[in-house]
This record gives sequence, structure tokens and C-alpha cells, in this order.
Amino acid sequence: MSMPAQQQERQPGSERKMRPQPDYEPKYPGVGKLKDKVVLITGGDSGIGRAVAVAMAREGAKIAIVYLDEHKDANLTRDLVAREGSRAILLPGDVGDESFCAAAVDATVEQFGRLDVLVNNAGEQHETDDIRNIDAAQIERTFRTNIFSFFYMTKHALRRMEKGGTIINTTSITAYQGHKTLLDYSATKGAIVSFTRSLAEALSEEGIRVNAVAPGPIWTPLIPASFEPDRVAKHGKSSAMHRPGQPNEVAPCYVFLASEDASYISGQVLHPNGGTVVGG
Repeated sequence: MSMPAQQQERQPGSERKMRPQPDYEPKYPGVGKLKDKVVLITGGDSGIGRAVAVAMAREGAKIAIVYLDEHKDANLTRDLVAREGSRAILLPGDVGDESFCAAAVDATVEQFGRLDVLVNNAGEQHETDDIRNIDAAQIERTFRTNIFSFFYMTKHALRRMEKGGTIINTTSITAYQGHKTLLDYSATKGAIVSFTRSLAEALSEEGIRVNAVAPGPIWTPLIPASFEPDRVAKHGKSSAMHRPGQPNEVAPCYVFLASEDASYISGQVLHPNGGTVVGG
């Protein structure tokens, strides 16, 4: 399966501009696994974040969607959540700014009265062929979005989250395999794995579970916003299934980890990556 060659000039990219559109529709009817739960999702406007928002809404959750400034994508995701019989609020801003993260958590609790699940999912990546061409500004920007934000969001969420809460972090297959042209991105994703394991130990006695999901090549706006058109057309071909995954093939991992089905699971990473075997 090949995708049409395409490119977007700005990160994190817009889902509405992609051809074909990513598949976010849940594959199964909801059974109330997250009934009355409140979920905050960073990067929740599109891609994996949108699919997670819709899937969790179908299971009964209310959703706070944190995103940068892709307002049209975010508005559609809010409508999709409403279509599932639930409600979403939109919280635009830069997750690399701790004051925004604190405000987003506060706004979620003000609107919904509680916070049960935090999904740290926002990320950015910048392809560079040679480490000597990666400047300090790019390194800081990538780390600020991809891992600093996880600390910020978690820190402030924990002030509002009670026993039984759940934190789910989005890492990547690159944390395990590396990626020769995504050095700073891969480094942040490795940091997320360690952050997840350490945080799970730190919060165990508080009754808060922490896990992660490490997607492989998934068809999201970040792909045409990161790579040249010919690379986009080949996205996912190197996976064992020889195709990119769809966001709705990843979202069930988050639903599972957020639900009581995963009550004895913490400090772990799930790997929806098309069949590539990785360690850890």
C-alpha cells in the first residue's frame, strides 16, 4: 500500500489536507469502559490524538483537547466527540510552555469537575541528514515539545488526579530502533520510555498507573509535515506488514491502558507497529 506523494510546510501538520484521510473511526461499539471519566489529550486535534479522543468518547469519557493552533482540525474532533454522545473542550496553546500546561489542567477541571486520564501525546520531529546541521534552537524546541511538556502536564495533572488515575505517554518505535535522520526526535522518545518507567514506580503507592504506547509508522499529519514527498509515498513500507498503520489501529491501546482492563499493568509499553519485533 502506497500513499500519494505529498508535503505540508508547517508542523505539526493538518489532517484535513491529507490524502487519503487517516482513519480515526473506532472499529467496535463502546461498552462504557470509560464512563464518566475525564481525559486530557495533548495533540488531540488530529492523527493518533483524534482517534484516541473519539475512541474514548465512545467509551463514555469527556475529553479536553489540547492542541497548538490547528483550529479546523480541532473543531472537527470536537464535533466527532459530540457525535459519540459525549462532550469535548478545546484548549489551544503551546505545551512547551509550563504556564499553559497548568492552565489547561485547571480549565479541564473547571469544566468537567475532575481529571482521570492524562494522555501525553503532542510531538514534533525535524528530519536532518547530519547532526552537524542540528542547531541548539531545534534541539531545544524538539525536547520542549516532546518531553518537557510531559513533565509539565504530569506535574500539574497530579495536583488534580486522585487514586485510580492513569497517565499514558506516546513514545515511538524510534526509541527502540533509532532513526538516522531523526536524532533529536528519537532521543526524546527514548527519554519518554525512561520517564514512563520511572514515573510508574514513583506513583505506584498513590494508586496511579503510568504506561506508554510506541507506535510504528502511522498515517498522521506529522508525516507529510516532516518528510519529502517521495518519503511520504513510501511511509510504512519498511514495516513487517509493508504498510503504514491507521490511527484507529493505535487508539485501542490507549483505551485499554486507561480502562480497568489494565488494572494490573503499569510501567509498560505497548507496540502497535505493524509486526516489528523490538526489545523492551
